[in-house]
Amino acid sequence: MSALSAWLIAIAVLANIFGCLWLIWWTSRPQPGEEAQGEEKAHVWDDDLRELNNPMPRWWLNLFVITIIFGLGYLVVYPGLVVFDGTAGWTQAAEHDARLAQVRERRQQAYAAFAGREIEALAGEPAAAQIGARLFAEQCAGCHGPAGRGALGFPNLTDADWLYGGSAAALRQSIAQGRHGVMPAFLSTVDEATLPGLIALVGNWQAPALDAKGLAAAKDQFARSCAACHGADGRGNAQLGAPNLTDAIWLHGGEPEQIRRSILFGRQGEMPAHAEVLSAVEIDLLAAYLMRISGALD
Repeated sequence: MSALSAWLIAIAVLANIFGCLWLIWWTSRPQPGEEAQGEEKAHVWDDDLRELNNPMPRWWLNLFVITIIFGLGYLVVYPGLVVFDGTAGWTQAAEHDARLAQVRERRQQAYAAFAGREIEALAGEPAAAQIGARLFAEQCAGCHGPAGRGALGFPNLTDADWLYGGSAAALRQSIAQGRHGVMPAFLSTVDEATLPGLIALVGNWQAPALDAKGLAAAKDQFARSCAACHGADGRGNAQLGAPNLTDAIWLHGGEPEQIRRSILFGRQGEMPAHAEVLSAVEIDLLAAYLMRISGALD
């Protein structure tokens, strides 16, 4: 906010307050041409309803004045005028920082028992799982769902199928540093004649609905376009985040049309980094919770 805007706001606030005070004073005085106090005015409604010229009750008038005095005192103590910080030195930012420090201190006390412990050990501890579940609800449920089962374009975290690996170290890195997955588009490079066969192969790797010639052509197209990331056997590559194409788990859908769109137009997905949002022990607790709900402890 500019200095000019701040001064305009301050002047407007003070003008309104003193304007109200003047209005109360002015209306409490007898006005020229009016009937004397207590006399009946000339207005008559419904034949017999008449108005008397009586002032507001004194207690009501005093209440208005007290309210105005309180407002002026508030503006002296607190920074309501923008251009004046107030004698109390209070700010919203300072109060926010103080409360945030209290929350962080309480969290550190709660997390102290889990600091420095292995993620695998935390995964089997109910108390750690309870905190991990709360962290998951706060940080992850918006994309992966409250139960962690994901949605179209958001991985299911309960099926033990991991794009970047399900080890403690891999989960910690995924949470802390985030991930950015890219499936390139092959619209201009894939052979239209072999595209239906490629879709059939990827959609049902174990038993594609293709004859011997069609299967050979599809595998040849796969070797040229897909094997570099997904592997010659289609089982994916955790180093690249390339999914396993031989199972029945699909991130963007396994229907023929969905697979076609993935091949021709590519896909992009981003897991945001949480290293600046969560502490190291919170990241470990969250990774432990993911190991727990994915069945890695079974």
